[in-house]
Order: sequence, then structure tokens, then C-alpha cells
Amino acid sequence: MGALPESKILRLKCPACAGAVTENDQGILCRTCGRVYPVEHGLPLMFCPNDWETSKTDVTETIKAFYEETPFPNYEDSDTIWSLREKAEQSVFARLLDEQIGGGASILEAGCGTGQLSNFLGIKKSRVVCGADICLNSLRLANDFKARNGLANVRFLQMNLFRPVFAPKTFDVVISNGVLHHTSDPFLGFRTIAGLVKPGGLVIIGLYNTFGRLTTDVRRLIFRLTRDRLANLDPRLRRTKISAVRKKTWFFDQYKNPHESKHTIGEVQSWFEESGFDFLNGLPHIEAFSPFKADESLFEKRPKGSVLDHAIVQLQMLFTGGAEGGFFTMIGRRR
Repeated sequence: MGALPESKILRLKCPACAGAVTENDQGILCRTCGRVYPVEHGLPLMFCPNDWETSKTDVTETIKAFYEETPFPNYEDSDTIWSLREKAEQSVFARLLDEQIGGGASILEAGCGTGQLSNFLGIKKSRVVCGADICLNSLRLANDFKARNGLANVRFLQMNLFRPVFAPKTFDVVISNGVLHHTSDPFLGFRTIAGLVKPGGLVIIGLYNTFGRLTTDVRRLIFRLTRDRLANLDPRLRRTKISAVRKKTWFFDQYKNPHESKHTIGEVQSWFEESGFDFLNGLPHIEAFSPFKADESLFEKRPKGSVLDHAIVQLQMLFTGGAEGGFFTMIGRRR
């Protein structure tokens, strides 16, 4: 991050006590509580465990161990900054994010995995992008790609999203795709990362839908009963252009994950409302029979949809969401 102007360097805080820290290449020292966090090859290791009461189930360590073993979504050996751009732009949503997030924006990807989206958004040099995750193996892959391709405005670090290492209202955009549903308390996780958004800033979250996920649930049962011999029932695993490594990580993430929850459109809208965010948009659209367009304006406010709209859209996801695991995305703006 030294190549960035001083004004663009994102300041860290102690995740245990929220105290100010002193940072250098050897480590990060909290000036309040005295804790020292190591830095490994430029990766600050600032994971701090939850201190919840014993009556609350905590799956953080279980999920951490799972993704340490199977980093997701992983890279292919031939990946370069150009192939990453090409792959990301094949996704309408990733392309629109890149086009419509401002050039000077500060962005946090909370739960970045192996960092493809963070690195992609960091190709635009005027942005400051931070990717945070609990899994060190994933972060090493992300950081190695960043270093090989000279993305000096991207930074990766190890962090528990329930114990953030940034001050409130730090970022213009906070993204958390496919993460909160693997935590013990998705709403608490949302409120925690949403607190890092500046007033007027954006939060973007992706979750498994209660109804759209049913297709995956059925496949998971079939795979369990057949000892995974019918894996080609998943359409993604039948694609010839996806490498064996990417197929394996997809299969494990979708069908072997030790913990996941499922959520409805109305539920997530209530999260936004309770946390001081206005709902802007969803993918798919949450109004019935309203297709998502290739030139969509992601951050223009759309209708919240009626209960009937939500029911129809989620029923459609049951039949069309199988290829993406029943995944849906919601966007809000902080008031």
C-alpha cells in the first residue's frame, strides 16, 4: 500500500479493543491493549475470535477449517490479470459493478475468499480495495495474484467479520457475496459490516434463497445417497470450459459445506430497514416478470415489490436458480 497517497491508506484498528495500532512490515501493535498481530508476506493476520456467550453456537472455526482445506473459488494456473478481467466481464453483475462503482471509491469485500472480485475491481488504479477473509490459504492465493500483477491499490488481510479491523463509516462500498449464510448469525454479521459503510454509501450482499436453494438441497441428498457418483446432475460440473480445480472447489462449496442458512427477499429487506439502509436493487429483480438487463443501473432505486412479487420471484428461482445454487443479491444505500 506504500505506493498510494497517504490520504488513501486505510487505517486499521485493533479488532479486540478497537484501539489505534502502529503498523510496520514486522507486525501490528495495538497501542491500547498491547496485542501484536503478525504480518506474513504483506498479509496482516488480524483474526480475533468471537467472545459470544457459551449458549450461542459459533461455527466460525468450523467454516474456517473447511475453507482452509478447499479455498474458494480458487485460481487456475494460467490466470493473469487479463484472463481475470475476461472471466469477470462474462458476469453481467461483475461488469456492471466495475462500470458503476466510482473510480475513487474505497471498497471492502468482507469474505473475499481467493480474492477474484477484489483483484478485478482493483484493476482500476484510482480505487482502494481491501479484501478480508478468515482463511489464510485463500488469502495467500489472493495476495500472490495481486503481487504478480502489480495491483498496489489492493490489500488483503485476515479478519473475522464479526470483529472488524476498520473504524465505522470507513468505506464507500461494502460487498459480502456468499458469506453471511455461512456464519452463526447472518443478521448480526450484516449489521457489523454495514456499520463500516459511509453515509450515502452502498452495501451489496449475496445469500442463498430459501426457495431457490431447494434444487441444490435435493442434489445434495442424491449425492449423499449415491456417494457422489451422480455429480454431473449439477449443470456447472458439466461445463467443458471449467478446469478440474474450479469444478472441485464448486462441488465442495455447494454440497459439502458444514454450515449454511437460507433467507428470503422480505427478510433481507427488513435487515436493510432495521440497519438504516434504503433498498435499491436486487438480482434477480424483486418485482415479478421484470428481467435484469445487461445495461442495468445497479444503484438506482427500484420498487420494493409486494408480497406476491416476492413469492413469484422466489418460485422462479426454484426452477431457474439451480445453476447458481439459489443465490440472490440485494443492494442498499445507507441513509
